[in-house]
Amino acid sequence: MLSHVTTPQDLDERFREAVGGLVASDTRRWPDGPVRDGTALTGEAALQLFDAQLTSRHLDLAARWLRSFGEGFYTIGSSGHEGNAALAAAVRPTDPALLHYRSGAFYCARTAQAATTGPSEENAETPLTGAARDVLRGVVASALEPIAGGRHKVFGSAELAVIPTTSTIASHLPRAVGVGFAIERLRRPRGGAATPGAAGQPSPPWPADAIVVCSFGDASINHASALAAFNTAGWCDHSGLRIPVLFVCEDNGLGISVRSPEGWVAGALRAKPGIRYFAADGCDAAQTYDAATEAAAWVRRHRRPAVLHLSTVRLMGHAGADAELGYRTATEIARDVARDPLVATARLIADAGLASGDELLVRYDEVGWQVRQIAEEVLGEPKLEAATDVVAPIAPRRPVRVSRAVAEAGSRAAGPLAVARTAAFNGKPPERNGALTLAQTINATLGDALLSHPTMAVFGEDVAGKGGVYGVTKGLRERFGASRVFDTLLDETSLLGLGLGAGLAGMLPVPEIQYLAYLHNAEDQLRGEAATMQFFSRGAYRNPMVVRIAGLAYQEGFGGHFHNDNSVAVLRDVPGLVVAVPARADDAAPLLRSCLASAAVDGSVCVFLEPIALYHTRDLYAEGDNEWLAPYVGPEEWASQHVPVGRARVYATGSADDVTIITFGNGVRMSLRAAARLAAEGIGARVVDLRWLAPLPVPDIVRESAVTGRVLVVDETRRSGGVGEGVLAALVDAGFVGAARRVASVDSFIPLGAAARQVLVAEDAITQGARALLAR
Repeated sequence: MLSHVTTPQDLDERFREAVGGLVASDTRRWPDGPVRDGTALTGEAALQLFDAQLTSRHLDLAARWLRSFGEGFYTIGSSGHEGNAALAAAVRPTDPALLHYRSGAFYCARTAQAATTGPSEENAETPLTGAARDVLRGVVASALEPIAGGRHKVFGSAELAVIPTTSTIASHLPRAVGVGFAIERLRRPRGGAATPGAAGQPSPPWPADAIVVCSFGDASINHASALAAFNTAGWCDHSGLRIPVLFVCEDNGLGISVRSPEGWVAGALRAKPGIRYFAADGCDAAQTYDAATEAAAWVRRHRRPAVLHLSTVRLMGHAGADAELGYRTATEIARDVARDPLVATARLIADAGLASGDELLVRYDEVGWQVRQIAEEVLGEPKLEAATDVVAPIAPRRPVRVSRAVAEAGSRAAGPLAVARTAAFNGKPPERNGALTLAQTINATLGDALLSHPTMAVFGEDVAGKGGVYGVTKGLRERFGASRVFDTLLDETSLLGLGLGAGLAGMLPVPEIQYLAYLHNAEDQLRGEAATMQFFSRGAYRNPMVVRIAGLAYQEGFGGHFHNDNSVAVLRDVPGLVVAVPARADDAAPLLRSCLASAAVDGSVCVFLEPIALYHTRDLYAEGDNEWLAPYVGPEEWASQHVPVGRARVYATGSADDVTIITFGNGVRMSLRAAARLAAEGIGARVVDLRWLAPLPVPDIVRESAVTGRVLVVDETRRSGGVGEGVLAALVDAGFVGAARRVASVDSFIPLGAAARQVLVAEDAITQGARALLAR
């Protein structure tokens, strides 16, 4: 009945009814010839696609069956979208693919396409049954699932060049553009960039002529992340930069229950500047194959972006719990069922005389039996049972290897690269320039890192020609070339997407976010994409990256909220994200080197938060004392000066046994000044510079707090959600029994001018807080 066609049972019955009535044509086409006139799809290929489509359909049915008794945890299916199997056949198995969650048939087809061996006496599993096992393990959250290990149901495989994506709408599109950008950048090194694979550097994971395949639903084209990706691809194309990305919009006309207006998707995609438009009926395997072949060939030949618009249908609702009759009529549903791509492929095969309807139904049942058997087998597989197992891939830490990497970089810089290093610094290495500011030290460290890491790239808004708003990257483009230090368009989502893709491709990206406040409209690229990659792939994929962000408050004579943002809660909340805050020059270099080494060694995603107000600060206690400056450490001392991730720095003032002041960033300078005033009153203070906001240096916090038994937390971020909350929680968790107080900024956006002082932590508040602790 029309009112029930969205159930698995009725969809199965409709398929049997439609296919059972097919009669094989008396004129049989050759299997290695066109399956119909005017197409490049052969009969043999059509049969192979049909098998992939059948497997995908039965995976959907099996997922609904598993859910019916509480053992299936993911029922967003691919039914109606099985035409994407033809897309897989039209591209190469070595083309990286970032897939829509309705890409079951693509995944099955690629598995078969990439297979080098078939079943054997020892292993009766075929590529398609292997793909089915992969997917069903994800559905039941089996710990043996090969890509995410039971953490999420995703389509992903390093061997198949399928990059796992989350369910966040369109969030993978900026990354896809980044992958395309990196493929081109690595295949055509310019301006001093290293040759891929040279000097011990890893070669790119994909062929030099690879293209990126990125699929998504029609509703996704309205999302800001998708618009950012389309705009960036078009902007790059207009600027002469090559981005070989094939976007694929699988258009079923619905975003859960919201309809895409008639003609909107086609009109919007056609209008994207710099992106070539192709279209096909996604329910017609031959037409899809031909259009996808043409589009992929165009992108591969021209190294330019294109979009393939496939008209599809959605069968069985959005997911298992979706009662689509609440927002669709029975007639609309029946119209979609009549376009079932499996029936269309069966008809194509029968019309070619390659099989009868009865023979195709036998195949349908055989595949169904195989998939159901696999579903029953995976039910008994182990699940993740301990928190340590769940979090293991999030952020692996190998501090010894990171330390070794820093030491080896120093040895190279002092040895084989010594001549090149002197030339890169125009004959005068930074350690010969006397005491430097924070900004100058970061600049020098970036220069050394560009020399040490041949695949490293520094990019962002105004970082190249201008050298950064605060001059931090000044001169780097001139010394290392425009392919390694370059300006991007003004869009933080795309900027981070470029970094994500570059990291996957084997580069070491160092993007700059111009101001901390500018991160917030793009933070899902860190939270939903960057930080989850190793989690969803068990380390098979990594996106190492060090994001430099100019931030925090206390700028004099310039600012307001967007240039004095003191909110870092969103960064500290992301599992696995490393957040470093250098307060002064002699910490900036080792912290940045640790972040770069951690990214290179462990695939870490690091945020290097640079206090704007301290960039050019020279003095500590009195005007002209230059005590906030520090000489740059030469490469011979990098190993001895190494700062491991999560290690604090401690300053002792006076007796240093009366009060422990725990702080970071701008708070370090204020606390040291306050400690000097307290010392004059006979109060000895220990000032602990956290240096790392994630992970917090908990052992150092606990140890230094225990020394005095009195703790003052000086937190320049907001009182609610600020860093101080984490510090105090760490002390409580450790059983600290001493006295503790906190001074923090007010829960407010930062106003313009002198009014900012009313909401930010001041030195007087620090001294008053310390005295109050001692008065208890």
